[in-house]
Amino acid sequence: MTSAKQLHLGAFMRPVSLHTGAWRYPGAAPDANFSFKHIKSYAQKLEAAKFDAFFMADHLAVLNMPVEALRRSHTVTSFEPFTLLSALAAVTERIGLVATASTTFDHAYHIARRFASLDHLSEGRSGWNIVTTSNPDAALNFGLDDHMEHGERYRRAREFYDVVTGLWDSFADDAFIRDVDSGIFFDPDKMRVLDHQGEFLKVRGPLNIARPPQGWPVVVQAGSSEPGRQLAAETAEVVFAAPRDLTAAKALYADIKGRMQKAGRPRDHLKMLPAAFVVIGDTLEDARAKRAKLDSLVHYESAIASLSIALGHDASGFDPDAPLPAIPDTNASKSGREQVIQLAASENMTVRQLAQRYGGYAGLAFVGTAETVADSMQQWLDEEGSDGFNVVFPFLPAGLDDVTQRLVPELQGRGIFRSEYSGKTLRDHLGLPRPENRHLPSAVK
Repeated sequence: MTSAKQLHLGAFMRPVSLHTGAWRYPGAAPDANFSFKHIKSYAQKLEAAKFDAFFMADHLAVLNMPVEALRRSHTVTSFEPFTLLSALAAVTERIGLVATASTTFDHAYHIARRFASLDHLSEGRSGWNIVTTSNPDAALNFGLDDHMEHGERYRRAREFYDVVTGLWDSFADDAFIRDVDSGIFFDPDKMRVLDHQGEFLKVRGPLNIARPPQGWPVVVQAGSSEPGRQLAAETAEVVFAAPRDLTAAKALYADIKGRMQKAGRPRDHLKMLPAAFVVIGDTLEDARAKRAKLDSLVHYESAIASLSIALGHDASGFDPDAPLPAIPDTNASKSGREQVIQLAASENMTVRQLAQRYGGYAGLAFVGTAETVADSMQQWLDEEGSDGFNVVFPFLPAGLDDVTQRLVPELQGRGIFRSEYSGKTLRDHLGLPRPENRHLPSAVK
């Protein structure tokens, strides 16, 4: 029996697990971040389980932590997203392929062209995760001495979105005639020059590639700060910000969906898919033991560095066994810092305890049996805490297998997750409409 509400599942990869200790877990492949053989197998398993998308997180700099900590992290380096996802497009058929791309350090024309290309290569399966880039070291890799201020980054991101989507609308869907007899390849009347001149960007256009199969690749966004929420409400089609619990999730869900309505957008044109760390065991005790084993593989040097990144402030000099001291305002992610401070206060944690949590994975987690985790996911779906989840796997391949072979069948048995794909594009999977060209209506329907 199929439920009226359907759960959506993405796989949040970087390009493997986000957990710092994942590469050391028994049975894991330590080199998986740079093994296309392994990553291909993970993507194909996810597709067999009918996941909506493979989500490739990314950074534009080596993580800004001391080398003593950096040397212990398997997330220090990874494939460039477009190269990897283009390769995965050739060995998968249905699963969506979402890549992170920065509005702060890249050019809008490049972003528009790359995502349009990926959408064509994958026959309509690409998605763009809009990020403003919070790592200050990234600025140093792009000829800048200082990072752009937080509010300014979001103003640039909003303009950047307008330019990229405008470039995707450079040609009508039926612009390319390809009439061999007449020798006419495309109709110039169905091409538009963008000619954008704004506060941050100056882009003439048009884009030198046909309109993407999806019209626009799916737009994804994560920020839960005030400007992040507004950007999401105006632009995003998927939001993966991760509140700590169902109460906070319901508030975020209602807030962003409410802002959408004020912006003139239908509520169902955006899916809330928070990142969720999922550990499945035979029993609750077994699942907890798996997580405890995994967390034990995170060294304190790495843990305190991860906490420093989350705070946007060097925590290495803090007393490990004292409460978290007052943290000054910085130019880093504001919502991320506030989450750390709230967690420390709510659980009365010492710096050491807080660091150990952030050294592994400190976000939303479902730890239990397939049945209990499915219960939690269904509750979030039913109570409008989310429309699904971006699953963070604790370790691979075993942690991924636990989800695809144990949790997914449980969700399918409840009628809240698909047993087969009903469409071919990422928009089809997510139930999102294909956007009309804002400037060049097409006769093709």
